[in-house]
Amino acid sequence: MPAALAAGLLLSTAACSGSDPAGPGTPGELRVLAGSELVDMEPLLQEAAEEIGVTVHMDYTGTLDGVDMIRTGEVEHRYDAVWFSSNRYLNLYPDGREALSAETPVMASPVVLGVGAEAADRLGWGPDDEVTWADIAEAAADGELAYGMTSPAASNSGFTALVGVASALADTGAALESDDIAGVTPALTEFFSGQRLTAGSSGWLAEEYTRRARQGELDGMINYESVLLSLDHSGELGQPMRIVHPADGVVTADYPLSLLATAADEAAEDYHTLVDHLTSPEIQEEIRVRTHRRPLAPGGQAAAQDFPAVTELPFPARAEVVDQLVDAYFDRIRRPARTVYVMDVSYSMRGERIEGLRSAMHTLAGTDTDSLADRYLRFYGREEVTLIAFDGTVHPPRTFTVPPEDPDPVLADISATVDGLSLGSATAVYDALAAAYGELDDVDEDEFTSIVLLTDGEVNEGMDFPEFRDGFHPRLSEEKRDIPVFTVLFGEANTEEMTELSALGGGRVFDARETPLAEVFREIRGYQ
Repeated sequence: MPAALAAGLLLSTAACSGSDPAGPGTPGELRVLAGSELVDMEPLLQEAAEEIGVTVHMDYTGTLDGVDMIRTGEVEHRYDAVWFSSNRYLNLYPDGREALSAETPVMASPVVLGVGAEAADRLGWGPDDEVTWADIAEAAADGELAYGMTSPAASNSGFTALVGVASALADTGAALESDDIAGVTPALTEFFSGQRLTAGSSGWLAEEYTRRARQGELDGMINYESVLLSLDHSGELGQPMRIVHPADGVVTADYPLSLLATAADEAAEDYHTLVDHLTSPEIQEEIRVRTHRRPLAPGGQAAAQDFPAVTELPFPARAEVVDQLVDAYFDRIRRPARTVYVMDVSYSMRGERIEGLRSAMHTLAGTDTDSLADRYLRFYGREEVTLIAFDGTVHPPRTFTVPPEDPDPVLADISATVDGLSLGSATAVYDALAAAYGELDDVDEDEFTSIVLLTDGEVNEGMDFPEFRDGFHPRLSEEKRDIPVFTVLFGEANTEEMTELSALGGGRVFDARETPLAEVFREIRGYQ
């Protein structure tokens, strides 16, 4: 199963081989801004180019970033169409609805729970048993179910799951309203007490879940039904996965391919040609077989009967309700985050690099929250943040805890601390990283704990990587060894070494050498 590209970075990938894509409106070429999970459609789009003469070029982004780009007009003259797992949130905004001239659902996949067969048997959830979100919340509250889910601010599967679970647990029979959120918060807190893994993309979540499930650390995963089916069929889990379709309802992604109102006439013709192709019976069957998504077009209804029936939950009718729910999730409901930021302040960071670091940290401190995506970049309520700067020596750490109410004074202190960073000589990466582990003496399973390392140079002071890898890291407690380290590369940092470092604890490497650091931080926040 191909891993979905992490949300937040616009990674351009042409769906058909050949020269660089021409601009929007070029006959025979369609530029599409898409959700990252649609990477797995590229083989079908490559075949479509040969069959119908329409070459599709896909750029990938996260859901909230995509909504921002559409509403602000950033997509105009860059793209002809957009393709996300759902337009429900976009359509809550008048300027979002007006940006589209046509939309056609192509396939479907509900967001559900996959549980390892052994855990399902232990919980008494047989293949034919009815299980509700309330049952799942009870199992999580009792410590009987540990699962992973993507961040609602970074990935649509997590966003959709949050809306669906809240709507089901509110049990009003109607779309969720602002007044319902406070009432359902205790039940949601119980539900998300079982979340032990967060991620910025559905693909990375599936990969990390596979690793942790095989080690017995996780019982299940909330994700698209199609991702769960693909993972189950891969055989990588070592045991079957039982897919739970909650009886009290789900929210289903319907993947509408949508034409932008600003698209040229030629692009509109190509769009309709592509839609006709994708919704044909033959291609609907190919989508079902290759991606495990449910057919939607009339010709695919027979194949759709192979999937269990689901009850569809109503989506909130107002954008402010969704925003309030996501706010509550981060500030009050989910497990708090605990992160150590290890920041290189060696002399090579002078100029644009240190200013980029300061700017990115200001965004995390809530200085820039104009966009929907940046709004959820900020440090969350109850989050513990430790800053460790280093050059040839390790500077004294500073730790802040962000209160859920009136966080601004603490956030201002974080910004002031970063503004006060001064540059020194040499680069003692691994001494600083060892200090970061020292700040995490009490690893709490009720927190999402991680380390973020930002460095632009080769290690030339203190411990080297072999000493750290072979000497220091193995001596850590098991809990500390499992803390993910997310490394951010820029400048002359050793890519191979940083990749191996991140792999020690199941982390990731993020490349900021050609991408603004603020965008890299946006991606990292999905994993914290």
